[in-house]
Amino acid sequence: MGCRDNVGFAMLDWALANAEAASLAEAWSVEDGPGGAIVLLDRDGVRSSASGGFASLEHGLPYTADTPSRFASISKHVLAVCLLRAGVPLDATLGELLDDLPGSWAQVRLGQALDMTGALPDMMEVLWQQGVPFTATLSGADIRAAMGRLPGLNGVPGDETAYSNTGWRLAQAALERRAGMSYAEIVSQLVAPFAPSIRFVSDETEIVPGLASGYWRDGADWRRGRYGFQYSGSGGIAGSAAALAHWGSALLAGRGSLAGMLARLTTPRHFNSGAESSYRLGLVASSLGGVRLAGHGGSLPGYRNHMLLAPALGVGVVVMTNREEEALWPAMRVLAVLLGQPLPRPALDAPTGLFVEDSGPFWAELSPGAISVMGGYEQLFVRGATGLRSLPAYLDIDLTRRGEDVLEGTIGGVPRTLRRASPQAKLDPRLIGHWRDRYTGARLRIRADGAATMPWVGASGLATALTPLPGGRALAELVHGPWRHRPCLWLQPDGSLRLVGHRARVLQFDRHDDEAPSEGADTEFGREACGAF
Repeated sequence: MGCRDNVGFAMLDWALANAEAASLAEAWSVEDGPGGAIVLLDRDGVRSSASGGFASLEHGLPYTADTPSRFASISKHVLAVCLLRAGVPLDATLGELLDDLPGSWAQVRLGQALDMTGALPDMMEVLWQQGVPFTATLSGADIRAAMGRLPGLNGVPGDETAYSNTGWRLAQAALERRAGMSYAEIVSQLVAPFAPSIRFVSDETEIVPGLASGYWRDGADWRRGRYGFQYSGSGGIAGSAAALAHWGSALLAGRGSLAGMLARLTTPRHFNSGAESSYRLGLVASSLGGVRLAGHGGSLPGYRNHMLLAPALGVGVVVMTNREEEALWPAMRVLAVLLGQPLPRPALDAPTGLFVEDSGPFWAELSPGAISVMGGYEQLFVRGATGLRSLPAYLDIDLTRRGEDVLEGTIGGVPRTLRRASPQAKLDPRLIGHWRDRYTGARLRIRADGAATMPWVGASGLATALTPLPGGRALAELVHGPWRHRPCLWLQPDGSLRLVGHRARVLQFDRHDDEAPSEGADTEFGREACGAF
């Protein structure tokens, strides 16, 4: 990372950090809405905590540091610890660890599946693209069966960071096969000496006593969050902020079975190019001023969390909330005060708008202080006079401005040149028509006026207005609950149509105008596709 840990323990300001945490938590209480807890920790345990708001709006229950919640993707590094302790080799292919995987999937190495370079399609996103909402109840067997129907990978393993939970789901299956017990049992045995209240749960229907309800804001109102898919080791752990802090403390101290484990989790990983990736084994390497950090966020509908550790200094912070709001920046604010380090400056004056590569499906949209890369969100900060960078939460971004209309640099390890998309772009007429995915049978329709009907529950279809891009491309928009997905429709040389997002890039549609419903067909698809949008 090119960073030295040059802050001494004498400079740690616990009082100021406590005050900053209390200020953030007080805002949740003043709002009288969902809340959260912020816990400061060191190698010896929990130093202090602040909390505010409600764990349950329905019942008026306060959120405290001991309120169980969902870790979401912070769960990943726990599975990585289990894999390392079990001696599962990172260079083994998934095919060596599991049977019945699609051919190209079997060649992906376990380490690549864990460090987000495995090019494995994320099953939540690929199912969303087929019209299956993430609120649908799907078992692990359902999801594995859907994997078997996919044609291949998103790309070349090792080339790029592209977030996917699928590799972690498969890694859990490999661990359970090796250990001969359920992952819930494995986690229970691992955490017992450090934070015994931490547990792995299978899905949202499993009872967790005292669990905070998750909420997201729909305009002025709060709504309950839902996630129907079976959880996996990628995000299924539940526990309180205090329990996660005790676990983080044990990692920092290397206590018991965790001796040396944090160093193994944060060992640099590399792309095929030889460049170093910021994403490691369920933890992301970043820095704050002169201090190296390791951490990870977690997000499920209605829950947002972040854990940040400064390994060399033996300190850290946990932010856990039941509200659909960014958690990395509050964690960074508290840690910056503790360490006496300046916060990076948000790139509020960076060019805003939609940028695309000259060809292919890659796009990014900038807003003040943030960037969405094919749907993957990162906050954006100033680097020098013309540079822009992420912290990162998971996706390493380093760009240079070339005026207001061109961005050059690397995103997820890949060199990119992005140019401002013209707002006057017209829909390519070759996109117009009815299309069917060659592997799953999912259907979509694109109209001449730029409206489209995307696959959705059953045959109902979901209306969207396309954003035209040059070169036979257009962006769709799928909104469900608090989450927004913007896949790129990308015309191929053979006349087929690819549907490409950050996490899922495998669906390929062929033209099927001859099988389209008639304008008067009495089907849900026909009514939606032929009606006014």
